[in-house]
Amino acid sequence: MHSLLNHFLIFKVLTLDFTARFMYNHVQWVYCAVDTFLPHRHNRKERYKDMAFYLRGIHTPHRKNTIKQPTVRINSPAFVTIPMTMHIGKPAIPTVKVGDLVQIGTKIGEADGRISSNIYSSVSGKVTKLVEYLQYNGSATTAVVIESDGEMTVDPAICPPAVHNREDLIAALRESGIVGLGGAGFPTHVKLDVEPERIEHLIINGAECEPYVTSDTVTMLTRADDMAYALRELYRCLGIINVVIAIENNKKEAIAAMREMAGAVTECNVSVKSLPSVYPQGGEKVLIYHTTGRKVLENKLPIDVGCVVLNCTTLAAIGAYLKTGMPLVEKCVTVDGGSVKNPQNVIVPIGTSIEDLFNFCGGLTEQPAKIIYGGPMMGITVRNTDTPVLKNTNAILALTPKEAKLPEPTACIRCGTCTNTCPFGLAPAAIALAYEKKDIEALKALSVGTCMECGCCSFVCPANRPLVQMNKLSKQLLREEQMKEAKKS
Repeated sequence: MHSLLNHFLIFKVLTLDFTARFMYNHVQWVYCAVDTFLPHRHNRKERYKDMAFYLRGIHTPHRKNTIKQPTVRINSPAFVTIPMTMHIGKPAIPTVKVGDLVQIGTKIGEADGRISSNIYSSVSGKVTKLVEYLQYNGSATTAVVIESDGEMTVDPAICPPAVHNREDLIAALRESGIVGLGGAGFPTHVKLDVEPERIEHLIINGAECEPYVTSDTVTMLTRADDMAYALRELYRCLGIINVVIAIENNKKEAIAAMREMAGAVTECNVSVKSLPSVYPQGGEKVLIYHTTGRKVLENKLPIDVGCVVLNCTTLAAIGAYLKTGMPLVEKCVTVDGGSVKNPQNVIVPIGTSIEDLFNFCGGLTEQPAKIIYGGPMMGITVRNTDTPVLKNTNAILALTPKEAKLPEPTACIRCGTCTNTCPFGLAPAAIALAYEKKDIEALKALSVGTCMECGCCSFVCPANRPLVQMNKLSKQLLREEQMKEAKKS
């Protein structure tokens, strides 16, 4: 019996290996075959509607160690380093020079064009340097270094913006420097600068599905007033009527707090939706589907299906700015990981070094093997502790060698687990084969551009393959190819 089972397993692996390679070598034929089994679906877009929205996920360890800890505010750091790129779009243009005196809320970077963002000083003190700063993605930008005077004096020009209509609101948000605070940092004023009638649903993302990270949950528990104020203003100026606050069902206190807040906002229809605690529940397309049933197709945006998604901390920042006029100068950050002595949520001036943040939390118990911006699933490894806190930094993790050690990858066994787990039904194993061959057409056909880089495929892979990394490299290869084609034309 044992021998028979072994023969069966060997046959299954060989069969799956053939299937994966066949999918790569005959990817267009496979799409045609799929369409045969899906009546009335005669093109890839239609096929995508049926196949790419399995919206499955994984159960990651939560490790929400800081959720019961009180949030604390850091004292004035000795200096801050504030990059001019903390957002999607063009870098801001520095508006200060060495020797200038600044205060909290003084503009130090002017948005360069529509898709850009203003940047403000987070401390009071003197500008000591304008330096070239190497970002975590390898690109360089200018950074303004400010030596703090320890006084944390607020700029006297700070006052609430006058907002009477839609145009005033968009202008105020552009001035605020607020960007998406839970993801890639897309300028908020651009996201909301659409025809009001196109926004049928405003979805507030409170899922916070990454392990360790609790800063958004803290926002929902402590800043409900700011969130309510923002919703009333968005209704008054943009006419947004339908609002859904989406939270994973393991955050009972946050759900209760948001339901209480929703009951107080009577101007529009605010509901709180409790969602299964499954990663990546907080992914934009996943969240839209689970709250509205609408599907954001390949190369489309949420607004194309009548939706706008804002992170809950972004919403709170909008409310605080409209009430006080204080631009985005600080961020609540989860500091955690096995190397951190006192894990906690810290309200920190933007530009504060990670080293100062660790020292504020009691220092490190051992040398971390890896330091990460964000959570362990989608976070970015940073080079050293001189790296500053950015606008969209929601967590800093210092992982011990045991926590950070990755298992050795082995050969792909063609089990299909990566495809079965991918929220969009992609085929990471076939994508990896296409990337190795630098097959641009196959990568396009495999819809690698749809990948949101959530890491589910790598997490579940029994062979420990770096699948999400291959997806990222594949997307970069496509971008480079598109740039080459654009230059030719």
